[in-house]
Amino acid sequence: MLRTALLILSGNAATSALLLARNLMVARLIPVPDYGIAATFAMVMAMIEMASTLELHQQIVQSPKGDEPRFQAALQGFQVLRGAIAAAVLFALAGPIAAFLDVSEAVSAYRWLALIPLINALQHFDIHRAQRGGRYLPILLTGNLPALGALISLWPLAHLFGDWRVALWAMLLYAGLGLVTSHVMAERPYRLSLERMVIRESLRFGMPMLVNAGLMYLVFQGDKIIVGRVSGMEALAVYAMGVTLTLTPTLIGAKTIQNLFLPRISTAHAAGDAVAYGRLSAATFEAALLTGAALVLGTFLLGAPVVHWLLGAKYAPLIPLLIPFAVLHALRVFKSGPAVAALSAGDSSNGLWGNLPRVAVLPLSYWVLRETGSFAAVIWLGAAAELAGFALGLWRLRRVAPLPPIQGAALATAITLLAIPLVTWLAPSGGRGLVLALPLVLVLIALQALSMKGLRGYFAERLPGEL
Repeated sequence: MLRTALLILSGNAATSALLLARNLMVARLIPVPDYGIAATFAMVMAMIEMASTLELHQQIVQSPKGDEPRFQAALQGFQVLRGAIAAAVLFALAGPIAAFLDVSEAVSAYRWLALIPLINALQHFDIHRAQRGGRYLPILLTGNLPALGALISLWPLAHLFGDWRVALWAMLLYAGLGLVTSHVMAERPYRLSLERMVIRESLRFGMPMLVNAGLMYLVFQGDKIIVGRVSGMEALAVYAMGVTLTLTPTLIGAKTIQNLFLPRISTAHAAGDAVAYGRLSAATFEAALLTGAALVLGTFLLGAPVVHWLLGAKYAPLIPLLIPFAVLHALRVFKSGPAVAALSAGDSSNGLWGNLPRVAVLPLSYWVLRETGSFAAVIWLGAAAELAGFALGLWRLRRVAPLPPIQGAALATAITLLAIPLVTWLAPSGGRGLVLALPLVLVLIALQALSMKGLRGYFAERLPGEL
């Protein structure tokens, strides 16, 4: 079991690292104004994906019918229909989007980008079906190989174009390689069909996720929009970098938790095995808590050196904000526990409820930043909203499944999240403060390890042939 977890974690981490490296390399290879245009590509694609996401591939993993060829063909057919509609909408809106963003020279780029939702929709769902049997290599390779290919392509693309077209063609290449890899890794022939019943069920399953995607867009972009509007672009650069450095590890952790636990916990729930479900639910929750605690501890130990090494002195104002950012995103990743457990029981609305407080606090964040100019206040408001979202997620989960007994792990994690900000505030700055706080960090690590009984039991299992 530990080998599987390490495979998933390393695969997701590699994909995220390659995509991050691609973005950083694009920024180095093209002029700054062109990188600004390239950044709008990601914004536009996020908006299109947000407006059309139904998470159809999750049904292959979660649904009892997920292994049936006919059901898979119907989902793939609906996915292609969804992608074609999204592509047509983006193609039609290319001109208005370019006018709104005042980048008229990029109209053709947005039209080329319209190919990406269609290309993504043509991926073979066998890479997701493999997860039902505990085989994760197909989905990991479909993420890693295209990311590596797109990264390698940057040098010849920069030689050919030297402007924002480098980012455009790298994104198209990434989508195309993902399509090819998914079909190479597939076991079944690729079939498409449209069945009214499956479409109706998929809309019912995916509609809460569609609404949640809109909330997610506000969650991930709302604070940055406010900071850019109130404090300017230099302040936005610092704030956005803080989000990137602390959010990326939690996204890797959340994706790993879902890939690792959702197939098994869904099987246990469908079989009515309360003992197995309780054990797997506890392990899922503890994995989310451990991810958040590890982020806070890692940021405390390595955050400042990483900023100095990667970004230099111009990002020094970010250092005092690192721990608040880490706590914010630790609380965010905690919500993966109830979200995955609820999804295994067929409730896809848990994440939606968990995001409501974060969106609701945005007007207050705008007022606070305008009146005080304090980024830290905005971050702590977001952290309070994420804590409220976690509580809402637990409340919603209780409606469909019992809560796991994780009091010890929750207490240990709460101590970590309270102790590290307090130590950061009280301890002297620099290396001497770190040396003085190191014993506390070691104690907190030991406390976390001892409290994760469900997770330790999960990793102690040995299932032959799981990879």
